[in-house]
Amino acid sequence: MLLKDKVAVVTGGTRGIGYAIVKKYLENGAKVVLFGSRKETVDKALASLKEENADWAVDGAYPDLTDAKAVAGAIEAVKEKFGRVDILVNNAGISQSTKIEDYNPEDFEKIMKLNVTAIFNAVQPAVKIMREQGGGCILNTSSMVSICGQQSGCGYPTSKYAVNGLTWSLARELGPSNIRVNAVAPGITKTDMVAALPEQMIQPLIANIPIRRIGEPEDIANAFLFLASDMASYVTGEILSVDGAMRT
Repeated sequence: MLLKDKVAVVTGGTRGIGYAIVKKYLENGAKVVLFGSRKETVDKALASLKEENADWAVDGAYPDLTDAKAVAGAIEAVKEKFGRVDILVNNAGISQSTKIEDYNPEDFEKIMKLNVTAIFNAVQPAVKIMREQGGGCILNTSSMVSICGQQSGCGYPTSKYAVNGLTWSLARELGPSNIRVNAVAPGITKTDMVAALPEQMIQPLIANIPIRRIGEPEDIANAFLFLASDMASYVTGEILSVDGAMRT
């Protein structure tokens, strides 16, 4: 019960890595509010979690993360319901693999808005609450490609480089307020998209991972659990790679 009585907000919490983080936090005693993109996906995730354990304190919301006022209102609602916000996990995001000559400015702007601006929108109201209560923890989802880039789709690694910069900068700014800020940089992980790939595509991926397997969402969630817990009380400004050493 590493997070007993902590209150957490997890964006992008309805599936994949985000859902695994929500479940891991609930298993460790936290009260969790998951944010999703649509009411139906939020309701489906909540039903699935309640089916596993009806006693878990879990709720959901679906603010537009690119709308600063909507996000601030949703986070304030968490405080009103649970009395505090101890952990903010900025996990929502989108990826792209468009070649540079085919990229259009609207797609580049979209990925920057959801992967970077949305984090800023959530951090601002959360920091206000955390400062008032004497501390907290902010965690961001970065990526393996924030370290090494990728062959096409330059917007995605660019956005994740920005996530790293935001993480390092906020850690230095918010440390005196007892607010820790870290990020997790996952490698190839068995999300719905990866699981749907044919075997002939999966095997070459595995061959390039030194640990010789694709990561599970729980592998990533374990890193988020450690960083949110008191075991990491002296860890801030860190980008924790969870990628089986596949970084180039």
